[in-house]
Amino acid sequence: MAELLYEGKAKKVFATADPDKVIMYYKDDATAFNGLKKGTIMDKGVMNNTITSFFFDLLAKAGIPHHQLEKLSEREALCVKVKIIPLEVITRNIAAGSLAKKMGVAEGLVLQKPIIELCYKNDELGDPMINDDYPAAFGFATDEQVQQCKALALKIDRILTDFLAERKIRLVDFKLEFGVDKEGRVLLADEITPDTCRFWDWDTNEKLDKDRFRRDLGNVEEAYQEIIRRITGK
Repeated sequence: MAELLYEGKAKKVFATADPDKVIMYYKDDATAFNGLKKGTIMDKGVMNNTITSFFFDLLAKAGIPHHQLEKLSEREALCVKVKIIPLEVITRNIAAGSLAKKMGVAEGLVLQKPIIELCYKNDELGDPMINDDYPAAFGFATDEQVQQCKALALKIDRILTDFLAERKIRLVDFKLEFGVDKEGRVLLADEITPDTCRFWDWDTNEKLDKDRFRRDLGNVEEAYQEIIRRITGK
């Protein structure tokens, strides 16, 4: 049995014979509101592994460096071992969720430019929003690494927004995580899925993401399957 290195809300990370590689295992567990709401989405792990592998391949072709090496099975992916930067890098194109509430606007307001938010990745503290100065001041990332993360997030936003628009999906907002490999390179890590993105149907604004679980809208599995169908054509 491989050594379990880490278990999060949605994935487990296992050691391999190569100290520079790990296996990520996608679970069916679903959480919301920093773990306060818990449940299960049938085959979510299978679907999210498929979606992340597809998006990471797409982004690699556009020059985005990421940690995934290959999809091993329905639920497993082989990845470069990285030290995760404890930042959630959130890109917002349309006001929804907490942003709409904070700014007092209706969900669906199209922003005049993308917004990048940084949050300190810590569930116990509620993932508080921070500014660019915090990471270097507290010693968990350099100023250069923070700017790299933000630049990559904006480039990823452009690539995915254009790709998804052709498939009648609005990329409302999304959360990214980054890690540093043994050579000091900043790599896109974690996942890109309906767990970490808000996807809306282009014509109806129907939610095709974890908001269906978060807000008890039903048809959660069907929404994830619809994303797979649209992005892969299968």
